[in-house]
Amino acid sequence: MTTARTAAGSAVPRGRRGARSAGDHRELAILATAERLLEQRPFADISIDDLARGAGISRPTFYFYFASKDAVLLTLLDRVTEEADAAAGDVLDRVAEDPRARWRELISRFHDTFREHKAVALACAQVRGTNAEVRELWATVLEHWVRCTETAVAAERRRGAAPDGLPARDLAIALNSMNERVMYATFAADGPAVAEPDVVDVLLDVWLSTIYRSTAPPPA
Repeated sequence: MTTARTAAGSAVPRGRRGARSAGDHRELAILATAERLLEQRPFADISIDDLARGAGISRPTFYFYFASKDAVLLTLLDRVTEEADAAAGDVLDRVAEDPRARWRELISRFHDTFREHKAVALACAQVRGTNAEVRELWATVLEHWVRCTETAVAAERRRGAAPDGLPARDLAIALNSMNERVMYATFAADGPAVAEPDVVDVLLDVWLSTIYRSTAPPPA
């Protein structure tokens, strides 16, 4: 397992990588091929031969890097969530500076990352029901994001910017789950869906209203 660090600074266990270094050009070629093919057709319609051929390697060589095509998808999800964590940076540590701007920045960075890799995000969402490893990895990642959000909400309550109310963890679960569903619906055109240009602003409005009971929370 590999790990990544997010805005809250804690390590998150990650999905299985290929057999070689993540920098191996053949492994990267397989991953790039998989993401390209996912933009063209469903994961179920992509074969190991497709992946090997697209990466310019033989089928036996493919198995030197990945045990299955499911392992390729798992690694793609791993890389995308790691990228989202990196994009989030220390934004949650700076919410009090300007709550509206910092929460918007956080939501926008996650949205932009998953939009850039929406074929991977959609494929993983579609196979989660039958792929235990993808489901487990996503649950671990989502739990981490929930904890980061919970910590930030609790901090806003302590400084008096956000009112006490329902448990911060429950709000964090609902808000992160909402983000997941709304973004999925938009990326997949799985209506009813929010228009792409409006997604971040709509999500931000709900986050601010839920956390602060206002869309204009005071800065520190």
